[in-house]
Amino acid sequence: MRVTPRFSWLPTPYRSMLLLLVWLLLNQSIEVFHLFFGTILALIIPWISAKFRDPQPLIERPLLALRYILRVFGDIITANAQVAVLILGPQRRLNPAFVRMPLDLQHDLPITILASTVSMTPGTVSADVYPCHDTQPDGGEITQRWLLIHVLNLEDEAELIATIKDRYETPLKEIFQC
Repeated sequence: MRVTPRFSWLPTPYRSMLLLLVWLLLNQSIEVFHLFFGTILALIIPWISAKFRDPQPLIERPLLALRYILRVFGDIITANAQVAVLILGPQRRLNPAFVRMPLDLQHDLPITILASTVSMTPGTVSADVYPCHDTQPDGGEITQRWLLIHVLNLEDEAELIATIKDRYETPLKEIFQC
């Protein structure tokens, strides 16, 4: 997995494209001046601020990232309906619980995206990301990171963990190739 920019003069190409888009939207114009000046700013701002950023994995598969975003939007809509039925429905027997999910992701950016995704989906909230230090049989130390999740209505802990890993964590590993 690469954590260094592809081009030294363009350290964050997606951020540059976003800056240009925001510049054009704020000016409500696609005149030559605004395109030129917006492009200059979109190249200079990330280049100047690159030395202040912590190295993070790059998005290696942007189309998969788009599919991930669409999946999350769909899941948010579905989860809203499920939570509404839970709260307003005839059975008001909720089983709130905290679940500790082991993380396969190692870098902060994908973990943050995963935690945010879990929090954006109604019925679940990311409460903490923490390491757990274990000792191997040979005396070495393993650091396993965990995501602590609060669930509004827990039916099966193993199924919830498997769903989050399958729907969110695995695609993030593919997007960032980590």
